[in-house]
Amino acid sequence: MASDAIRFEVTGLNCGGCAGRAQKALAAVPGVSDASVNLANRMATVTGDTGSSTLRDALAKAGYPARESRVTLGIEGMSCASCVARVEKALNAVPGVLAAHVNLATETADVTVLAGSSDPAELARVVTEAGYTARPAGDDSAEVAARKDAEGRALKRDLIVAAALTLPVFLVEMGGHLIPGLHMRLMESIGQTTLWAFEFLLITTVLAVPGRRFYRVGVPLLFKGAPDMNTLVALGTAAAWGYSTVALLLPGVLPEAARAVYFEAAGVIVALILLGRFLEARAKGRTGAAIRKLIGLRPDTARVDRGGTVIELPTAEVQPGDVVHVRPGERIAVDGEVLTGDSRIDESMISGEPVPVRKGPGDMVTGGTVNGGSAISFRATAVGSDTMLARIVAMVEQAQGARLPIQALADRVVTWFVPAVMGVAALTFLAWLALGPSPALTHALVAAVSVLIIACPCAMGLATPTSIMVGTGRAAELGVLFRKGDALQRLEATGIVAFDKTGTLTEGRPSLVRIVTAEGVDEAALLTRVASAEQGSEHPIARALEQAAEGPLVQPASVEAIAGHGLAAEVDGRRLLIGAARLMTREAIDIAPLAAAHDEVAKAGQTPVLVAEDGRIVAVFGIADAVKPGARAVVAALHEQGLRTALITGDTVATAQAIAAQLGIDHVEAEVLPEGKLDAVKRLRAAHGPVAFVGDGINDAPALAEAEVGIAIGTGTDIAIESADVVLRSGDPRGVVEALHLSRAVLRNIRQNLGWAFGYNVALIPVAAGALYPATGMLLSPMLAAGAMALSSVFVLSNALRLRRLAPALAQPESAAPATKESLA
Repeated sequence: MASDAIRFEVTGLNCGGCAGRAQKALAAVPGVSDASVNLANRMATVTGDTGSSTLRDALAKAGYPARESRVTLGIEGMSCASCVARVEKALNAVPGVLAAHVNLATETADVTVLAGSSDPAELARVVTEAGYTARPAGDDSAEVAARKDAEGRALKRDLIVAAALTLPVFLVEMGGHLIPGLHMRLMESIGQTTLWAFEFLLITTVLAVPGRRFYRVGVPLLFKGAPDMNTLVALGTAAAWGYSTVALLLPGVLPEAARAVYFEAAGVIVALILLGRFLEARAKGRTGAAIRKLIGLRPDTARVDRGGTVIELPTAEVQPGDVVHVRPGERIAVDGEVLTGDSRIDESMISGEPVPVRKGPGDMVTGGTVNGGSAISFRATAVGSDTMLARIVAMVEQAQGARLPIQALADRVVTWFVPAVMGVAALTFLAWLALGPSPALTHALVAAVSVLIIACPCAMGLATPTSIMVGTGRAAELGVLFRKGDALQRLEATGIVAFDKTGTLTEGRPSLVRIVTAEGVDEAALLTRVASAEQGSEHPIARALEQAAEGPLVQPASVEAIAGHGLAAEVDGRRLLIGAARLMTREAIDIAPLAAAHDEVAKAGQTPVLVAEDGRIVAVFGIADAVKPGARAVVAALHEQGLRTALITGDTVATAQAIAAQLGIDHVEAEVLPEGKLDAVKRLRAAHGPVAFVGDGINDAPALAEAEVGIAIGTGTDIAIESADVVLRSGDPRGVVEALHLSRAVLRNIRQNLGWAFGYNVALIPVAAGALYPATGMLLSPMLAAGAMALSSVFVLSNALRLRRLAPALAQPESAAPATKESLA
């Protein structure tokens, strides 16, 4: 951090003592000369020379975290990986910036800052001063699309102009190789000087008009000591043009054998690189197709009841609480709760299932889904960025901007790549000038220009982000949302996949299928009392007991939830204990009279719930939760991929082992309390390596956060989703296999791209420098170098786009067998 003062927001300040402790923590940071914390505006002001992240860490340790915010910038003018490195370096040098990640494929920068320290306009100015045009990114996708479209049209126009002006020169200079005598006849008819002057006028126009973009960016960066790909093109074309111009205007300066022009090379280089960038721009447009498809699901307008009259409004103007009317076949604009009507809604965009879901009053509908054959009305509950569709789009966009660890090698290379290429070009020129055959100057120029042009950091910069963009977009189409893009790489390294049971592998809608009571107990009356005690609980088992009771429920006198065990309650003057066997053990209740029934229920794969009344065991309830269709196929597919599987559940050992045996799961961690799931993940990691944990409940959040990759079922709780790295849009566990499949495909694609980008330069830079000349007597033409360079980026993009056609790993799930209900006296 610079020695100037930096101001930023601090959280958790409730009194003067808090402010004092926060100030003391900041003042203790090495390099800080002065620190103050203002309780009134909750702002810290720090003067000194230390990193912003160090200040953040010091406050976090003291218990007063600095507030962080994210800024997104749209950046124009970046053409290669060295541009990315330069922009990131400029942003990271700004006081208050914690991290800056630039994505060449999306032409954006995602900047994390200490809130209040830097505004978006200031960050944009810093990038602009570094040589690129930047602006704070807005939410207007239409504006962004229009700008991209205008850039594409400008590229196409410049390409056409460059090609039209270069073609005559190319035909004149190269036509002699195809048509014997053509070049000689032209020389005899109009003369060499006139011919060269004609070429000079055309190619000078090419460099000054369509080729100006390379000089406008590349030359200033050269003088700043930060050359990029534009600099290489500018130097290469300027060298070819300058040498040719000297041969035309000052021929006496050059040896007679070296008097030749390379105007066609300069023009063809510009035309081919513009062609490559045009194709690259078109390919980049296709990488964002998934996002555009998701955004396109949101209708532009909605029919809203305002004052008793239904009017059509832009979707952006719908407010929470508005009553929205939807005709048959229309898309639902925002999330809401059905008020009137009964229809079937196509929710395939969320669940991936093609069968429409019946919706009636009280049911929730989601924006972007399609109403079926009947009109409905609903009350808007979430609009704008709060809708599920908006959150899905935000997740995909965040994942697409991620930087994977695998990109670190490319990042290190590109920081010195362009200067190194310029150095190699200079050494090549000097070596040919000193050691090359006659005409040495001509050979030196051709080799040096070829080296400058053929080097391609563009491909290195595009190799990772394009694959991530296309891969995470395809993942979204398959119902897998990567909340954190780096989970792509961590998921590939997973050694074991651990599942929660209820709601993850099972439907999460358990039902009472078995009752065994002690002698003399009225089964119906007991069930009514138990259901009365459970009616305030949100646990699925409580709902099963409540639904099974036939008599009217009463209000319990007291209820005490005992985490991980069950509950205690007083109903109709009787003291009830309801829960697992460990609850009875804890309360010293003898379960021996019903122990055999308990074990029989557990061995059947049902969850046993014990009931004690007034200190005596009185019943065992068997609760069954149907296994989700496709769960068995998921486990089998994971085994085929060489992964081990585990089940982590609070159920009894017998129940868990019965489910595990039914699905083919390798390892069981049963009777695990909510806080114990985190320890279970640690044990699995120690035994089998990196863990992916799949869950859906509040009690799964610690394990989801602890695992290398947390995978949340999309039908689960918000807390679970926020703790996860990957979210499965539906409740289908097949998404786990799809996530792994996508992870491996994307990482394989990235390695192919990086291998091509590095291999291309390692192989062809020496060729351009003349490594093959002693054996073949030929030098690589600068025109061929330009073509190869342009094709390198196009290859990387085309390879990444193959991920759009990635087939699902699993077919539709097997049909679920109908549930059966037992009833034993």
